[in-house]
Amino acid sequence: MKKRTNMDLRTRIGLAFLAVIIIPVFFGSVFLISMLTNASPQLKSAVLETIVMILIILTVTCIAVGLWIYRGVMNPIRELQTAAQNIRDGNLNYSVSGRGVREINDLCDDFEEMRIRLKESAEEKISSDSKSKELISNISHDLKTPVTTIKGYAEGIIDGVAATPEKQKKYIRTIYNKAVEIERLIDELTTYSKIEANRIPYNFQKIHVRDYFIDCVDELNLELESQNIQLNYFNYLTGEPMIIADPEQMRRVINNIVGNSVKYMDKPAGIINIRLRDVDEFIQIEIEDNGKGISQKDISRVFDRFYRSDTARTSRGGSGIGLSIVKKIVEDHEGKVWATSREGVGTVIYFVLRKYQEVENEQNTDH
Repeated sequence: MKKRTNMDLRTRIGLAFLAVIIIPVFFGSVFLISMLTNASPQLKSAVLETIVMILIILTVTCIAVGLWIYRGVMNPIRELQTAAQNIRDGNLNYSVSGRGVREINDLCDDFEEMRIRLKESAEEKISSDSKSKELISNISHDLKTPVTTIKGYAEGIIDGVAATPEKQKKYIRTIYNKAVEIERLIDELTTYSKIEANRIPYNFQKIHVRDYFIDCVDELNLELESQNIQLNYFNYLTGEPMIIADPEQMRRVINNIVGNSVKYMDKPAGIINIRLRDVDEFIQIEIEDNGKGISQKDISRVFDRFYRSDTARTSRGGSGIGLSIVKKIVEDHEGKVWATSREGVGTVIYFVLRKYQEVENEQNTDH
């Protein structure tokens, strides 16, 4: 069927030339010959030679124009056909040059743009699938460790290894901590799936910053004390500022940052400092640790999804999406997050949130 279509197009082109040029010239020549029947032999010879030359010139011109149209139309169409077959077979690297008449060139350019977009989309899908598989592998590995620990300590209690109340309390505390770790991993995976679908649920409300962070610090202290990590809280804010935020999601931001600091803490006595500062119309939150730090080549990528900087950090496990979740939530609050670090000294994560201006809002309402 494809060959038949091509032959039809070539036939149309040939018939068009016959109809427009050759046929009128032929009948015009016949008419001239009939008019010159009674003319002198010299005149008839000259006219006939002129007609023959004109026919030769027109024939050569028609052939040249036909070849030009053939090369300008048929060759690009065949190239487009070949490209379409390659795309159908999954080869998205076949490029179309499109050297023909302007309209065909435009069609080839559109086709090439479509091919490039299809290729980019396919590459993004492959990358996303690969990262999703990596995420599942990482979380499966991370879940295995606490589950094994819980199983071991539970068996110790059942078998009577924890004979004293002190040992039993220690075993139960360890089981609880590992259960919290599993809950965090599952929660992280659930949040990631919502980010992928861009469906994080937000419940924005006015929050008193001072009271909110005191509650967060008290909650974190209970967990960090058992890990021999000192948590210090410094409030340098003036007055009682408020922000518009989702309390639950903002707590996730703080927990993810602190959890990241704990995970990569390499000091026997860890220290985490939380500071609140006024920065014009914003509140700046700083979470600083005295961990191993991050190299300068990696610091700009710590908020990228699935990114984990080096072998030592990778060997500690982790899904690699904790800080990317932080970035997504902060930006959805119209804030900004960034980091600074010195290897061997520690890391500071900063994020800013806009203050709620009670007076300005009331004035706008009056107007």
